[in-house]
Amino acid sequence: MKNKIFKILFGLVVVFTVNISCTDDLNTEPITELSLDELLAQDPQAVEGILSRLYGSFALSGADGPESSDISDNPGESPFLRGIINLQDFAADAMKNRWGDNGLDQLTTTSDWTPENKFFRYLYNRIFFTIPQCNNLLAILPNVEVENKDVIISEVRFIRALSNYYLIDVFGKGVLATEDTFGQTEPLPEASRQELFDFVEAELLEIEALLPATNTYGRATKGAAQMLLAKLYLNAEVYTGTPKYGEAATYANKVITEGPYTLVNDYVSLFSADNEGSAEIILPLIADAQVSQSFGNTTYIVNGSLNSETTPLAQYGATEGWAGHRSSKAWYGLYGNLETSTDTRASLFWTEGHNYEMEDYKEWTDGYPSVKFRNTNFVGESLPSKFSSTDFPLFRLADAYLMYAECAVRGAAGADMGTAVQYVNAVRTRSNASTITQTDLTEQFIIDERGRELNLEGHRRTDLIRFGMFTGSSYLWPWKGGVKEGTSIPATYKLYPIPSSALQANPNLTQNPGF
Repeated sequence: MKNKIFKILFGLVVVFTVNISCTDDLNTEPITELSLDELLAQDPQAVEGILSRLYGSFALSGADGPESSDISDNPGESPFLRGIINLQDFAADAMKNRWGDNGLDQLTTTSDWTPENKFFRYLYNRIFFTIPQCNNLLAILPNVEVENKDVIISEVRFIRALSNYYLIDVFGKGVLATEDTFGQTEPLPEASRQELFDFVEAELLEIEALLPATNTYGRATKGAAQMLLAKLYLNAEVYTGTPKYGEAATYANKVITEGPYTLVNDYVSLFSADNEGSAEIILPLIADAQVSQSFGNTTYIVNGSLNSETTPLAQYGATEGWAGHRSSKAWYGLYGNLETSTDTRASLFWTEGHNYEMEDYKEWTDGYPSVKFRNTNFVGESLPSKFSSTDFPLFRLADAYLMYAECAVRGAAGADMGTAVQYVNAVRTRSNASTITQTDLTEQFIIDERGRELNLEGHRRTDLIRFGMFTGSSYLWPWKGGVKEGTSIPATYKLYPIPSSALQANPNLTQNPGF
């Protein structure tokens, strides 16, 4: 089914692309063999193909396979999802990478960040590839006849809002680009974090009612908009200085009570190659080993966490092991003794041949590789492959449960502690972890439980910042600040530096403090 979706949708978009020099901010120019009107006359489903292309921009490097790139950056290193994992998980406490190539050390040690780091540029460029693509389509759609136009326009606005969300979270500012500014040759003015927040909030509030409760697999729904609103509000105090935990609880509750989502019975099924259509996943980034090959989707996570010398590749559906990623005790230490823990999540680390302590983050056998993601079917047989077919759960219901619980702990209006305990216990009992009582439900418990449940899913850095644990010295983890035992890092590291290439392209942009 997933293969069919990509053949129908993704294959349609080769005649409609946008050529973007990502260091030139938003000076974009559509490159088309046919006008959109001509394209629609020949194929009424073409807009859905273009829409699929926009969704694909989060997981794929380019339209022509894993060696192609939509941006003028390395196609293997630069895909959007790979950037999310690098900047959210490897720069935080739980995951480390040993390759050390030109800037990756700066992430894995959370130290020596510079505006020249290519990995910062990759994510910035991906954000400003996707946003103009959306604006291009939004500028045209009102003038053409297409089925379900209002829904499609709302989906494109959601994709744009999601891209802007990562701009808000990671860089804290940028430019506010819409269909009204599409094609503008003058550099856009700098937009503050507050301005970007207000824009994304308004967009999501407007399109929430227009998006369907259910949609074609891999496309945005009402629940996806509610989930993104909940995340925006959950972090509002960090982003704007004004807490909005009550609003976060409201939208997390909408996801839980109004959506068609349920917790699946087995945690491992969420990260297996046949996870498409999971009742728990609200928004997936689709991967397919044949049709949507990429070094930047879950292939990066699966292959990067394996090595033929210490981990059995075929057992996890891979034909290659890149020996890059290992978790540290900051993650697996959250489960206590892995050998005696009944928690299913505690079993998702490869310990044989590896050391508990990460004495050297560049040594493959120091630290335990995570085998949470795998390229094998949960039900039935599957064959190992070079690329992964495991969809990435960008949003899922368990996260909504934990967000609601956090809001309750923080005293948010409308969030009930008794309900919060029920939600947390539902997440824990699914993984055979012990239940908790209301007295156990504290801020420290919540940040730890989010680590146990959601690590390697692109949330960890944001979570630690929200809890005041990312910078400073109140919480140290292995190799924080480039020191084995961990050391304090400056408060300016709550944001990444604006890439030098972006500053050079747009004189209206200013650098974040400390860089």
